[in-house]
Amino acid sequence: MIMSQKARSKPKQIIGKKETVDFPELGINDIVAKIDTGAYSNTLHCHDIHIKEKMLCFKVLDPTHPIFSRKENCFSEFSRKKIKNSFGEVEERYMIKTKIKIAGRVIKSIISLTDRANMRYPVLIGRRLLRNKFVVDVSLKN
Repeated sequence: MIMSQKARSKPKQIIGKKETVDFPELGINDIVAKIDTGAYSNTLHCHDIHIKEKMLCFKVLDPTHPIFSRKENCFSEFSRKKIKNSFGEVEERYMIKTKIKIAGRVIKSIISLTDRANMRYPVLIGRRLLRNKFVVDVSLKN
């Protein structure tokens, strides 16, 4: 008997509108992320984003954040993409591929880097990561 693709797929995990996530490759743990089904991509608050010797370098968060470290992360593989922000303005952002640990699962995903200092949450998780993996229950947190 041949099983359909849906029958073979893993059951979707229920997560809340806010989840604590880790970025193991960036050395960031226990940071609160907003789960945003209205956003397509994932975004991480970064500081001092620049190109150095053909590498994209940045610091996660900023000096005002309680878990900010001065560690500079550098990626040789990156891209740029025009993305519409929450205010409807188009901005060009750098994109990297890195691992995110959410609800006990480690997922390799594309993340856009931007200054989210004026936003409530330093991390935004969008539909691209959620698709076929999670169901969001907005009445839950973590």
